[in-house]
Amino acid sequence: MNSSRPYLIRALYEWIVDNDCTPHILVNADYPNVLVPPGYASDGQIVLNVAPGAIRQLHMDNEAVSFDGRFGGVAHSLYVPTQAVLAIYARENGQGMVFDLEPSSPDDDPKGKSEGAAPKSAPTKPQGRPSLKVVK
Repeated sequence: MNSSRPYLIRALYEWIVDNDCTPHILVNADYPNVLVPPGYASDGQIVLNVAPGAIRQLHMDNEAVSFDGRFGGVAHSLYVPTQAVLAIYARENGQGMVFDLEPSSPDDDPKGKSEGAAPKSAPTKPQGRPSLKVVK
């Protein structure tokens, strides 16, 4: 059976936008094939504002969330496998969903980036409870 995560991400994104709130996603920046600007992640995680007015060319499918965004005034293309999305929530009220950490698998590489590369070890499950930070 397919993972429900990509379907939930898309549904919650639409629900947050329909309610005139600002959708944010919490991403495991250390997950294989995650492409986010270097230097913006903290403790292996990054919070991304995915509001329609903040990004361009948003594409969400069963494999990944991808879009173009600006960091420090510089345009970047971002690519986040759905398994790397740890949470999606509304900035204004924190409503949304936190997802369980999923281990990576060899077929998580849709772009073929790891061909010929040394195999990466699976991420370990973090200790303690997940936490979200308020981003202003």
